[in-house]
Parts: sequence; structure tokens; C-alpha cells
Amino acid sequence: MDTIRKRDSRRGRITYEVAGLAWLAEASDPGVAVVPVLDHGPTWLEEPRLVSVPPTAEAAERFGRALAHTHAAGASHLGVPPPGFDGEGWMGEAPLSLPRDVTKASNGIMHQTGSGVPSDAGHPGRPARGEAAQYPAPVSSQSWGAFYARERIAPYLDAPAFSASDRALIERLCERLESGVLDHGQPRLVADAIARTGGVGAARTHGDLWSGNVMWTPEGAVLIDPAAQGGHAEEDLAALAVFGCPHYERILAAYNEASPLADGWRERVALHQMHIIMVHCALFGRSYVPEAVSIARRYVYH
Repeated sequence: MDTIRKRDSRRGRITYEVAGLAWLAEASDPGVAVVPVLDHGPTWLEEPRLVSVPPTAEAAERFGRALAHTHAAGASHLGVPPPGFDGEGWMGEAPLSLPRDVTKASNGIMHQTGSGVPSDAGHPGRPARGEAAQYPAPVSSQSWGAFYARERIAPYLDAPAFSASDRALIERLCERLESGVLDHGQPRLVADAIARTGGVGAARTHGDLWSGNVMWTPEGAVLIDPAAQGGHAEEDLAALAVFGCPHYERILAAYNEASPLADGWRERVALHQMHIIMVHCALFGRSYVPEAVSIARRYVYH
């Protein structure tokens, strides 16, 4: 078997990826297939080298349906890390807050750096960019909007790419999110899991599902390089479109058939892209700021 070995000496990076892959793999039947970890150590992991093929419309539809089931496998609450992982997460080169107790969620870890990026941040490799675990009962009824504002937008506002007026506008978006006016439900299968199971309060998400983290193989789509966490399912779907995704509309249609999305979901795609855009503003500078400002303006004045 041809294999690849990934190395990263930074604390927790490999451990987080291994835990996330295992957590997502628990749901891989009927959910999406996940690249297996053949072996790993504190600073490395070994995976099979996947054979890449052009995606077909049929494969895209299978992926959409399977992704709905991955999300429906559930997580205890928004931002919860994969079971067995104890530390802060990463999304590309950006630190990612993973509150184990929603009631203790802060404004995130990037404010603590003062610069909006970690001191050892580099350039990520993207375009300028067993038994099921047992979960505790959800610890808080914190709304999605409050979580998203505090943990997925505000932590990146210290990035030097933003002007004072940019920050003021994005802070107004955070205020609207905190108010709950932009809250909305999870897709049907996730909502059913939440209603049925006391330990599920969010979707089980890949967390960094831009199109480069979906490998199309002869057997179908395979997930790689997650930032796995409890989240809102619509964020994974929105991330697929940030840099373009083959057969995107077929993926969405198949997902929506398997697990109907809450009303108005198309109008929320950009809102759910705000986190990944904020990460790119922090890592790559002003080239992404106009998009962040445009999204903020749309949902502040909508």
C-alpha cells in the first residue's frame, strides 16, 4: 500500500486531527467515508495515499446524502471537540476555540495573541487560504448566533487587516447574532437527533469543509484534514462553496432530500461562510476583507 506521512511538531495538531478523523469515521456508514489513520505518534500520522478521480454527478449526490448522515451522528454542543481530545483546535493555521462547556465559552483564543494570528502561523496548503462515543447532556441553551459571534467571528477581529470602520461593522453583525434574530434550525435529521437524544445538541461537523478537503476517489468522496467539532450543519455546506465545488448544486439537492434544510437556507450561505472568511482575513490580510465586510453589511442591514 502506498502511504503518506504527515508531520507537525506543534503541540496538539496531530492529536486533534487523529481524534477528528476517528470521530467522523464513527458515522461513515451511512455517513461520508473518512481517510483512515494507519498509524500515528504525537507529531506524525500515516494515511493511505488516495487515488483521485474527477467527481461525477452521481458521486456528488451520494456525498450529499452521506454528509447529512454524518451531521446527524451529532455532538453534545456547539464547539465541542472530538472525544478524547483535550486542547484548542486548529482550522488551517488559525487557532480554533473548542469550549468543552458552553457556559464557559469566551470571546475566543485569538484575542489573547493581540495580533489575530498565532506567532508561528504559516501559509496553509489551500488557495490563499468503533463504538459510538457517549456524550454528556448539553450544558447550555446558548443560541447558535451567540456562539457564532463569540467563538467564530469576534476572535479574529484583532487582525491588522481590519480598519476601525471594518471592525465596527462586523461588531454590529456580532450584536445581531447575539440577539438571536439570525438564529435558525438545524437540518431535519440533526433536529430529529437533538429531539430524540438527550446528549445531542449540535451537528457533528467536519469544520473545514472547503472543496480541497473532499477527495474524490473511485469509490466516492472521502473526507480529509478536518477541524472536527460540534457545529451547525449549514456551515459545512457553505464552506464547500467558498472556493467552488464540483457539482455543488447536486450535493445540496441530495442533502436537502435526505435531510431537509430549514427554510431560508440559501439566504444564509454567506452568513455561514463568515467564519472561514474571517480566518482568511486574519491569515492572509486585506484581500479577503471586502468579502467579510460585504457579508457583514448584508446581515446587519437585511
